[in-house]
Amino acid sequence: MNRREVLQRTAAVLGYAVTGPALAGIMSGCKPTPELTYQPDFFTEAEALRVSLMAEILLPRTDTPGALDAGVPGFIDDLLRHTYSPSDQEAFRKGLTEFNEESRKAYGDDFESAKPENQEALIKNLHDAAMAGRTSDNTSGWWGSGQAEKPFIIKLKELTLIGFFLSEPGATQVLQYNQVPGPYQGCVPLSTVGKTWAT
Repeated sequence: MNRREVLQRTAAVLGYAVTGPALAGIMSGCKPTPELTYQPDFFTEAEALRVSLMAEILLPRTDTPGALDAGVPGFIDDLLRHTYSPSDQEAFRKGLTEFNEESRKAYGDDFESAKPENQEALIKNLHDAAMAGRTSDNTSGWWGSGQAEKPFIIKLKELTLIGFFLSEPGATQVLQYNQVPGPYQGCVPLSTVGKTWAT
């Protein structure tokens, strides 16, 4: 249901025009952007929301959990804050800013305020362009393209995948999961084990 339908149906049910405060409540309930599920330590709130949207587009919820379900944005925030060098932090933040500038150029709005279809298109276009620039020769930067480092969208994709597959949902619901070490069984009959172990 889109916003216009919500307003029309609400007005029809209530039998009168929707007031300003009620309208604000309805509109906020129709936000296409997710609310932050963690308190950012490295990112600003706007940056954290942007990264959350990007991660969920890169790894959406399907019949398995998505990036938001696995807490990937918080993982990225924590990783950047505690393990990246100041220069790498600055480079990541610069890439995030440049990404948002691409959204403004293409759609006239910040990434988090753009239409969902435009958000997906921007990520796809930048990702496809980055992947088209790679070669099998890894001697001159981004897979031989001559760039000094990977494009921002590829860095974010890597962090998203790492964060997802290190999470409990990613490791147990998507990957084949065998707990290591397995459960401890202190006294197992030889008939169950089938052989003895050397000590």
